[in-house]
Amino acid sequence: MQPLNQLDPSKAAAISTVLCDIDDTVTTEGMLTARAYQALEDLGAAGVRVIPITGRPAGWCDHIARMWPVFAVVGENGAFYMRYDRHLNKMFQHFWAPADVRRTNRQKLDELADKILQAVPGCALASDQPYRIADLAVDFCEDVSPLNEKAIDQIVDLFVQAGAQAKVSSIHVNGWFGNYDKLTMTETLFERELPAMLPSLQQNVLFIGDSANDAPMFGHFALSVGVANVNSQIHRIQTPPRFVCQGHSGDGFVEMARYLLNARGWVRQAE
Repeated sequence: MQPLNQLDPSKAAAISTVLCDIDDTVTTEGMLTARAYQALEDLGAAGVRVIPITGRPAGWCDHIARMWPVFAVVGENGAFYMRYDRHLNKMFQHFWAPADVRRTNRQKLDELADKILQAVPGCALASDQPYRIADLAVDFCEDVSPLNEKAIDQIVDLFVQAGAQAKVSSIHVNGWFGNYDKLTMTETLFERELPAMLPSLQQNVLFIGDSANDAPMFGHFALSVGVANVNSQIHRIQTPPRFVCQGHSGDGFVEMARYLLNARGWVRQAE
């Protein structure tokens, strides 16, 4: 990984879309700071659309799509995307699986949840689980005492043994039934909502993240960036990001945003 300041300024200036993880990438220790939110607004004001690509639940994503300065949001590690049209005052949603398949998978995940909770002492269902549609989130450090690597691997193994996908974020192990991930739904979003951008994705799109569930995005996009805390997850990431920030979490996101904005010569207008 190269320091972010090694990213060619001409390439930085050409970026028109930033894809970003949320937890420990935009947020810091679970908080969305004023500086990070300002960076989201500044990118939008400079003509750079922002699309969060997150493991967070549908309930959160409805809020994010409506109330954050973003173009759309991909949620639950690729189970769906949501885009709120501010001119029509209408939410557009697209799910990877039809409703009947989602219902069947929900029942299977609920049964698997009981098995995981019994097998791995100290883990818990994520506090946002009631707002999830397509996945099961097992908390290993957000609202519980941090579990060790062996316990995290055991949770992953239980998902895999049940035939589910499993990805480790900075706070949860997320599991689901279905052959999708953050990248597949991101590609679907562009195909359905931004088809004109498809030929230029590698030149005009940057992804920034921090953890193992971001690995498909790091591996796909030539302009991929990790906030500094990606180093703690690097053993779980087959293809690391090309560039890395000095700042951790939200500070790293702000660092990235300022680098892009400076490359564009954009300056926030005084109020």
